[in-house]
Amino acid sequence: MTIEPVKISDAEWEVMRVLWTLNSATAHEIAAILGDKMDWKLATVKTLLGRLSKKEVIRSESEGKRFIYYPNVSEKATVRSATENLFSHICAQKIGMTIADLVNEAQLTATDIAAINTALAAKTPVENIACNCIPGQCECSQHQVKINH
Repeated sequence: MTIEPVKISDAEWEVMRVLWTLNSATAHEIAAILGDKMDWKLATVKTLLGRLSKKEVIRSESEGKRFIYYPNVSEKATVRSATENLFSHICAQKIGMTIADLVNEAQLTATDIAAINTALAAKTPVENIACNCIPGQCECSQHQVKINH
């Protein structure tokens, strides 16, 4: 399932995590929450909010002289988009092992493991996965190129 891509920077992720948690916030509230961890000033937060607004990832409503910011995209959709973006940059034949690596590296609760096991049990394996790389980007025999120097 492909969704509309949402591309945000690492700094914008920090702001969005606050908005997803609070559902709405002012620039001052976001700056207060992120100030110590990120060592950001209010102007930095306002710049990031402006970028997110321009990308239509958030919306704002004026309330007197201040603006209240709201997320326009869900955290789940944004994480899914980031995952799809990651997978679009690696060989289709390596996605399964990448997922296995992620599982091995992550701290997981029993509930997480049960959800992963349920998802795996529902999957129907395929015989082969076609390589989606261009020649020179992949180690598979289909895409080996010889470079003459």
